[in-house]
Amino acid sequence: MTLLHDPVRLHLAKKISALTNFETEKIYGALVQPPNPDLGELAFGCFQLAKELKKGPPVVAKEVSEKLNPDELIVSAVPTGPYINFILNSKCVGEKIADQIISGKYFSIKLSENNSRTMIEYSQPNTHKELHVGHMRNISLGNAIVRILRYSNFDIVASTFPGDMGTHVAKCLWYMKYHNKEAVPKTDRGEWLGKLYSKGHLKLEDEEGTPQEAKNKAELTAIIKQLENKTGEYYELWKETREWSIELMKSVYEWAGVKFEYWYFESDVDAESIKLVKRFKEQGKLVESQGAIGLDLNEENLGFVLLLKTDGTGLYATKDLYLALKKFEDYKISNSIYIVDTRQAMHFKQVFRTLEILGYPQAKDCYHLQYNYVELPDGAMSSRKGNIVPLIALVHQMEQTVKENYLNRYRDEWTQKEIDEVATQVAKGAIFYGMTKMDTNKKIIFDMKEWLKLDGESGPFIQYSYARIASLCRKIHFDPKNKPNWGSLNEKPEKNLLMFLGQFNTTVLSAAENYKPASLCSYLYDLAKKFNLFYHECPIANAPSEELKIARLGLSFATGEVLKKGLELLGIPAPQKM
Repeated sequence: MTLLHDPVRLHLAKKISALTNFETEKIYGALVQPPNPDLGELAFGCFQLAKELKKGPPVVAKEVSEKLNPDELIVSAVPTGPYINFILNSKCVGEKIADQIISGKYFSIKLSENNSRTMIEYSQPNTHKELHVGHMRNISLGNAIVRILRYSNFDIVASTFPGDMGTHVAKCLWYMKYHNKEAVPKTDRGEWLGKLYSKGHLKLEDEEGTPQEAKNKAELTAIIKQLENKTGEYYELWKETREWSIELMKSVYEWAGVKFEYWYFESDVDAESIKLVKRFKEQGKLVESQGAIGLDLNEENLGFVLLLKTDGTGLYATKDLYLALKKFEDYKISNSIYIVDTRQAMHFKQVFRTLEILGYPQAKDCYHLQYNYVELPDGAMSSRKGNIVPLIALVHQMEQTVKENYLNRYRDEWTQKEIDEVATQVAKGAIFYGMTKMDTNKKIIFDMKEWLKLDGESGPFIQYSYARIASLCRKIHFDPKNKPNWGSLNEKPEKNLLMFLGQFNTTVLSAAENYKPASLCSYLYDLAKKFNLFYHECPIANAPSEELKIARLGLSFATGEVLKKGLELLGIPAPQKM
């Protein structure tokens, strides 16, 4: 349940409700920002109220506005067509919003009442493959959603489901055993495994249709059997090399600031998932077709859901079927969200429908949050073909670019540690913002130069705006004990900025309820632009009076705090200087 958390909106909603007997909650939800700030700071559309009163919206707007007397918040209420536009008192708005931001209380307001627990599964990388820039969309999106939901008072459990079994592992081990002539490196072994996998896949492709193909298939089958039976030289090699991949994953998660409450591995659920399918087959709930076991959903346009192959091995659907039930059991969750790219849409439709047919009511509480994938300017990436941008290498390249383009000029003023730290922060800002600013239904074309720009819609632009504010507050010695007179803010850019700060929690809650970090990205970009306009048009250090200087400096500090918190919810650090 969404709470009425915005004190400014709540004040107006109660005032209108007292005059009309219309529900406060409905009025609160109908308050919007006018398209033209000259009209006012907030507007109430009288459509629902007019329907209840059986009058035209413009008539209702006129009648209600005439009864709305000015008070400590409302300067005036002006009807414009079906809307009532409110001109608000900056002093009161500042006390209700900006003072709370400066004290930090604003960021601990309870935004929702939610007693259900949700598990969010994201980042499902495969062992024995190299993590690349495409994986970052899933990581960035999942991390942001988890952070935004927790901020909004949702009970969230974060989990990941790495793929450590299957043909891709067999290909890597096969190449490593029979064809690799390199010594195992002492470092970066996870990345090295990914390169072996790509070489193995390409070699197997090259040998298709040759006498060698049958031998290769037999060797791959033998490897997979050893892994399933948990015995033999390949199983021992798998255990060792798997740890190299997990080490790589953990290093990436540490860099990204990502933490999971639970790691589910395919190998952990493989045997139990096969037992579950066999049990359902014995109960007559599944069918056998040409030696394979599954469920026929052709009448529902979902095809045949294959759960056990003729050789008795399971598939992704087999494991996801079992894991779906295990999640509800392990953590007593009410909802299970899977953040997986759009190419798996059919897979999850099949799994959820199968759960439903097998008699599990949890099926209705499973949701596939799909997103489009990341491409390079010259097309799609593929680990199998080796045309990827390795993530760790990309991070180092971006950090080096940041140093060369922006930070090396400060070598006489900053320590090397400071330069390295800011370069890492800016690279992270570029990647995380670039991956979350797009709606999930749109493809992302990764372009490092565009994402690192300090102007335009980029993470570094917002980070730079925060760093500018932090520098300003240090230079002019901002003191939170100096209570600003917000009533001295009368210029349009400063009044617009003040009101826009109050939209932060509403924006975050909307992003949480719709699983849409992109809306928070848009808000932060707009906030940074509004601050820059204010900064250029409203002198701070040279303000006409000390009172106005303190108010403008307080407004700047409050803006910085909102930018910092917003970046934090996207998993992005806020550099103190850039």
